[in-house]
Amino acid sequence: MLVLVAPGQGAQTPGFLTPWLELPGAADLVASWSDAIGLDLAHFGTQADADEIRDTAVAQPLLVAAGILSAAALGDISPGAVAGHSVGEITAAAFAGVLDDTTALTLVRKRGLAMAEAAAVTKTGMSALLGGDPEITVPHLEKLGLTPANVNGAGQIVAAGTLEQLAVLNEDKPEGVRKVVPLKVAGAFHTEHMAPAVDKLAAAARELTPSDPKLTYVSNSDGRTVSTGAGILERLVGQVANPVRWDLCMQTFRELGVTALLEVCPGGTLTGLAKRALPGVKTLALKTPDDIDAARELIAEHV
Repeated sequence: MLVLVAPGQGAQTPGFLTPWLELPGAADLVASWSDAIGLDLAHFGTQADADEIRDTAVAQPLLVAAGILSAAALGDISPGAVAGHSVGEITAAAFAGVLDDTTALTLVRKRGLAMAEAAAVTKTGMSALLGGDPEITVPHLEKLGLTPANVNGAGQIVAAGTLEQLAVLNEDKPEGVRKVVPLKVAGAFHTEHMAPAVDKLAAAARELTPSDPKLTYVSNSDGRTVSTGAGILERLVGQVANPVRWDLCMQTFRELGVTALLEVCPGGTLTGLAKRALPGVKTLALKTPDDIDAARELIAEHV
């Protein structure tokens, strides 16, 4: 059984969209999405520097566009399940047919703008903690006023809070944590700092009519499968200010009998977690179109 997954913010790198736009029809498709959402996705995915694509309002639609585009390059596939990390859940909703591609991009554009506005109120950020025991790490973060915003499993928790709180964390790491790595994001996502964005996203969601998923959809709020479009949309709104539980998603993958995990562009982060947490599960990250043939072979073996 194959699970198709989509990464979240921080996975983007300068120029990562360039080779994908060389595929037949890709440039025209991305141009149509750019017109629909009022953002030049091709420019930001090919020419913009790291600081420009760190902007939440840019990074989020860029990631969703890349995920949808790279999955489409694989042809008509039917994975056993889909899931996404943070904003990748919107990509997964498009995979599952809950939202059409343009609607998904319109929604994520509004999400990115709302979260960027919320992030501008206070200087905040996120840092990944590598190693350690969650039972020790989580209380330590809470003691410092930080939120365990992403519980990713495989020995990784992402802390979020003010830059001052994160600076203290650098000097006062939880016992067992090997390293603290600042992430390429511009805010404390999945925390109370994002509460103002929830209302705006909820208003945008009320304008939509989602379809029920055609594929098994695993939610990152609790790792559970969700069978209705309305339920998925509700979770897409709520997760903006609540922690991501990717560890529980991977637990569900095991329970579903997943034998292979394929991560869409810009793949790598979730594949790395799966290699450590899901031994025996084959993994592949779609980084460039050069990976398409290997991805199709993986699909043929596990779908």
